[in-house]
Amino acid sequence: MQNKANAFIELLKIMEDLRFQCPWDKKQTIHSLRNLTLEEAYELSDAIITEDMKAIREELGDLLLHIVFYARIAEEQSLFHIGDVIQTLNEKLIRRHPHIYGDVQVDNEEDVKKNWEQIKMNEGKKSVLGGVPNSLPALIKAYRMQDKTSQVGFDWKDKEGVRTKLNEEIRELDEALSRENNQAEVESEFGDILFTLVNYARFLGVDPETALEKTNRKFKKRFENIENNSAKLVTEMTVDEMNFLWEKAKMSENDTNTGGLDD
Repeated sequence: MQNKANAFIELLKIMEDLRFQCPWDKKQTIHSLRNLTLEEAYELSDAIITEDMKAIREELGDLLLHIVFYARIAEEQSLFHIGDVIQTLNEKLIRRHPHIYGDVQVDNEEDVKKNWEQIKMNEGKKSVLGGVPNSLPALIKAYRMQDKTSQVGFDWKDKEGVRTKLNEEIRELDEALSRENNQAEVESEFGDILFTLVNYARFLGVDPETALEKTNRKFKKRFENIENNSAKLVTEMTVDEMNFLWEKAKMSENDTNTGGLDD
């Protein structure tokens, strides 16, 4: 434990040196760092998807640097310091885990999540969905909103009900498509399908963002295989030629999953 504390203290000292001595670090504000922080978060996400533990270790460090950076800027403005950040987190974790630090009894993970949402409301949160950032990517946002409302009982009883709803939404899209000059309704119905698919994924125990990203990477790898294994440019190839190479790429992966143009 002492080694961990010493390493953190050294980081704080380095941050102090950088703010005093480095021209780039001295210029930074919370606004100039924002986009860089988002980039670091996505780099960590990439490392997690590929389960690259060495990269995860490095990217976690980069994110930690940003946390320390923001806290240092706030300290310079006499607003708060890193100790306040950590203490606020400690108090919140203790307060929201009464089954560990109090006398509340829980039976499973779902009980913990329900208690968490109830405690947040008791703390003055005006909405169960208040903690879902507006700027989240739409797929993640849909999952988070559904997960949060499920903690207060607003949810389907089982996956069969969600699947029935999905079939209903597909029929409604088909009906919208049968009418002319109806693009706004088509878009709305398609959005309903995506939202219901996210719900279905949740009931299947699948993280839809992770599942889609893995499929994105699989598609990219296979299409690049087409580009790299043809004597022609892809712009000169027929669909049949591309699909032939696509199937070869699938076979070389020993993967029977579908996803080609005719799948």
